[in-house]
Amino acid sequence: MGAIANAMVSYAQPLIDKTNGSLEQVQKAFAIGQACWNMALYPSDEREQFITDMQATLQMDDGEFEEFRRSIILPMIRRHEEMFPLLHHRDSNRPVSAPSKAPSVRPTYGTQPTSTQSRTGIGRNSPCPCNSGRKHKQCCGR
Repeated sequence: MGAIANAMVSYAQPLIDKTNGSLEQVQKAFAIGQACWNMALYPSDEREQFITDMQATLQMDDGEFEEFRRSIILPMIRRHEEMFPLLHHRDSNRPVSAPSKAPSVRPTYGTQPTSTQSRTGIGRNSPCPCNSGRKHKQCCGR
């Protein structure tokens, strides 16, 4: 599993733990977890509208939905903010954008050979100058 999948499983673990282990309930837990993950990334003013729209989709009455919101949605949003603080601003709760200034990388000429070139300046994957027909790294480049 990849890093994102592992993060999603870790994030949804409290919901998964509340299931009976059946495939249907685990899938439902993941679906709710994914919805909460997405809601956590919204700015708080837009998030409220998303949560309100969710009530109609889930076909819950006001009391049921308020309990669902209080016991599931809001704790999962807080969990996301705690687990992934770099995705949230402390003040505005908006996702953090990419850094404005990337680190500067300057090429260094004539100092050290790169990992693909030998000290002679011949690339490792270049044909060997001895005309053996093999790559330099498998012939004279050893």
